[in-house]
Amino acid sequence: MSNVVKVLAIDGGGIRGIIPAMVLAEIEARTQKRISEMFDLIAGTSTGGLLALALTKPKRNSKQPQYKAENLVRMYEEEGETIFSPKTFAKLRALTDEKYPADGIESVLEKYFGNTRLSEALTEIIVPSYDIEQRRPHFFKSRKAKNDYERDFPMRKVARATSAAPTYFEPLKLENHDLTDYYALIDGGVYANNPAMCAYVEAKDTYPNATDFLVVSLGTGELSTRLFYDKVKDWGLLQWAQPILHVVFDGSSDTVDYQLRLLLPALEEGTNRYYRFQTSLLGDVGNHLDDANSRNIIGLKRLAQDMIDKNDTLLNTLCQQLVSSIPTGNV
Repeated sequence: MSNVVKVLAIDGGGIRGIIPAMVLAEIEARTQKRISEMFDLIAGTSTGGLLALALTKPKRNSKQPQYKAENLVRMYEEEGETIFSPKTFAKLRALTDEKYPADGIESVLEKYFGNTRLSEALTEIIVPSYDIEQRRPHFFKSRKAKNDYERDFPMRKVARATSAAPTYFEPLKLENHDLTDYYALIDGGVYANNPAMCAYVEAKDTYPNATDFLVVSLGTGELSTRLFYDKVKDWGLLQWAQPILHVVFDGSSDTVDYQLRLLLPALEEGTNRYYRFQTSLLGDVGNHLDDANSRNIIGLKRLAQDMIDKNDTLLNTLCQQLVSSIPTGNV
């Protein structure tokens, strides 16, 4: 595969981000290369945006990435309960306030990103969010940040914006550099929970001379619990408030998967151009984006490892493609 642009896209999914983090750790282990070395462009929504940013964050005064994917697996294990730390009297306030205070997630983002800015990303990245005042999608793009100071925000702010899931966290008021205006941003998952199509389009625009594209899309687990008609037919705003987010997230993710399978079929010689790694969430494991207790974490890790084991041959094929040539953007 010559002059092939390699694209990575990571879904949103809260604490379930540990699933793609484990897949990425496996890819790094098999290739003995860092994720930022192997891809031309990385996209991530919500928890996937946090991963995209962290994987491309450089060490201080270095062009080497600070975090391995295995570091980010531990992040979910160690920081999950800080991110999803309930408000005092949360049950009483659930109808009139967001579920979690922002200080928990913001303290974790400060710890992992410090003052590193979007323009410093080692690989081109794109992170979706949504501006509720302008009523339009907002994309954070490292290539734009490198050329326009007004678009160059701290990574921790970008991560906070893309993960501001309605009902879970309050929106982010992101002020511009001269403090004369601001963006009012929520989770990009409301329109691009699976950012693979956004990433593919961005790659085509960024690399117009590419001969082909390789897109790797990582899911965070898909709910298998059915919403039975007789149970939900009389639901109102209260009952639908959080379940509707899962419906939107899963539905949009599956739609993008369908589109890319048609747009990027395997070549005649059997070379894959599109990979999607996704698993079903079984029983009580992963049913909630914010379930950071150790039992759920262990369950999610088992699901991820099972998916890795079942896709052993496919992962080997992908790893061979990833190391077969350096990313086009680095030529």
